[in-house]
Amino acid sequence: MSAWLPLVLVLLLALGYGYGLYRLRDRKRSDGWRAASFLLGLVLVGTALLPEVARWAHHDLRGHMVQHLLIGMFAPLFLVLGQPVTLALRALPVRLARRVTAVFRYRGVALLTHPVTALLLNIGGMYLLYLTPLYAFVVHAPHLHHLLHFHFLAAGYLFTWSVIGEDPVPRRPRLRLRVIVLFLSVALHATLSKVMYAYLYPRGGIHSAEEIRAAAKLMYYWGDLSELLLIIAVFALWYRKRGRPHYDLSPLLP
Repeated sequence: MSAWLPLVLVLLLALGYGYGLYRLRDRKRSDGWRAASFLLGLVLVGTALLPEVARWAHHDLRGHMVQHLLIGMFAPLFLVLGQPVTLALRALPVRLARRVTAVFRYRGVALLTHPVTALLLNIGGMYLLYLTPLYAFVVHAPHLHHLLHFHFLAAGYLFTWSVIGEDPVPRRPRLRLRVIVLFLSVALHATLSKVMYAYLYPRGGIHSAEEIRAAAKLMYYWGDLSELLLIIAVFALWYRKRGRPHYDLSPLLP
């Protein structure tokens, strides 16, 4: 039963997003492509969490890397493009929406959503996992797998959200800083995969050299693809939104 619990949570997210769309069904603007993007992101997460994939990932680093790529890199991009925060602010009653946006007044939230912080949580977490004994510890503690998956998703989503800048967040850094952080992330991710390939990390005799190198290749090439899609999304959205905000949510912002 516990193996299916993450999929139940994914389904609840889908239902929550669908309910938000239902609340806005009388609005003129169509949110079809955003809904499709969010649904695709959830499908990627759900695929990575299927019991068959989880069993593969438990004993094979290649399976683990597929999970990492789907949950931490590809899914967050499509989830963020679905603009769930914007949808929630538009669907909630105005008084409640203002309470939600009031959370952004806190310095801790601004610090957490800063691209540099998100970079440290996302890429820094990968370095900590794969270049230290932490990975071997997680492998031998199955109850920590769900926590690891949550970190992949949360850190990946936070980083993508901090860089893309679609949802309305006060005090968001300028595009130049976000682009610098994005390209730094690309370089750090590629470096990590090369270190894993050359020096056979993670160590501890859990996986064979061939398996580690195959997983490092997956991280390098498919990670590059996800980052390329993110770069395209950042500049496409920036170009489209120049001088004209997509939604006027200023009455709700603190």
